[in-house]
Amino acid sequence: MSRRLPPWLTPPRPKRPELARLGRELEDMGVHTVCQSARCPNLGECFGRGRATFMILGDVCTRNCRFCAVSHGRPAYVDPKEPQRVAAAAARLALDHVVITSVTRDDLPDGGAHQFAATVDAVRELLPKVGVEVLVPDFGGSAEALELLMAACPDVLNHNVETAPRLYPQVRAGADYLRSLELLARARRMAPAGMLKSGFMVGLGESQEEVLGLLRDLCDTRADAVTIGQYLQPTKGHLEVHRYVEPEEFSRYESAARQMGFSHVLSGPLVRSSYHAAELAKARSSATTASPGDGAPIGPIGSR
Repeated sequence: MSRRLPPWLTPPRPKRPELARLGRELEDMGVHTVCQSARCPNLGECFGRGRATFMILGDVCTRNCRFCAVSHGRPAYVDPKEPQRVAAAAARLALDHVVITSVTRDDLPDGGAHQFAATVDAVRELLPKVGVEVLVPDFGGSAEALELLMAACPDVLNHNVETAPRLYPQVRAGADYLRSLELLARARRMAPAGMLKSGFMVGLGESQEEVLGLLRDLCDTRADAVTIGQYLQPTKGHLEVHRYVEPEEFSRYESAARQMGFSHVLSGPLVRSSYHAAELAKARSSATTASPGDGAPIGPIGSR
């Protein structure tokens, strides 16, 4: 199909000086961001606001999902000093909500869970008042790896299902839809009061009924936040966009999600997993504090 973007998919023009400055700072600090590696369309907006999503465990993924611009191949060794660099970068950027994601590391016995936990701990040690969100891979389905991460008590646990199960072989070979749902359900059982979040893309060839099916399945895991955004082809070597979803359809998905019981929904063409993550987490915290529902204590994922 045509590569011409419709008007609703044109992001704000980035402020080049600010973009370049933050890019240089991150490089000097020796940290990776998924914003840069995945060619996020919101890079200019987020960098312009001094926000970034850190990507740990290097910048080379062991999987080759055809929607993702992150490099794949043989990853480097796990750097034990990386958690401290991420914490230092978060402090230098004066972040009040730190989002940590990673490449997938199927080469590691724990899938990188220990490095996630160490990074959460490092951020908390340096910045004890900030919120910490983790956007995790599936850890190969390891319950032990998830438990290791959860013991570090991130405030938000996010894991994306990405697309409808029918499209997994074409979109994210190596992943398993049911495995992702089980990770979310397991995380909820471990932390009944924590914020559980997931997300997916549209425009890959899914039907509207499949989108509603994704929402129902995520609702069944007791996730309370969901993000829905438009897939954009990062390079000619990646999957082509099947169609551009109009804003009105995103609005219908948001309404459907809220009717199903999701308390926090971001649905729009340029929405991504960590887009406005701080605002979403704060909204959830405020709403839960004001109306605690079943009386469960409000706190981070996991138990201290």
